[in-house]
Amino acid sequence: MPKDSDTTTFKIGQAASALGLEPYVLRYWETEFPQLQPRRKPSGQRYYLSEDLELLSRIKRLLYDEKMTIEGARRRLEQSERLQTILGEIRDDLLDVLHVLRDCR
Repeated sequence: MPKDSDTTTFKIGQAASALGLEPYVLRYWETEFPQLQPRRKPSGQRYYLSEDLELLSRIKRLLYDEKMTIEGARRRLEQSERLQTILGEIRDDLLDVLHVLRDCR
């Protein structure tokens, strides 16, 4: 899978090929995973960014390698998003504490 800058775009066929999937699979996953929202050109053609390919790769791993159901994979992605939010809040709190401790010197 290409690891270019986030401005690199991939048409649906390119994205599917990079992942070893068919384009119809990506279109179906769009209906099942709300996190997956490829951008669209004014013509309606989908295009994917590198971050979208990372998400698609993760979905593929959950479904094909870990043998999860669509619902199970969807829940796992949602849990991961919640965890990332919580970790971000904890990080912010720790930075606040660090600033207070530095000010106490």
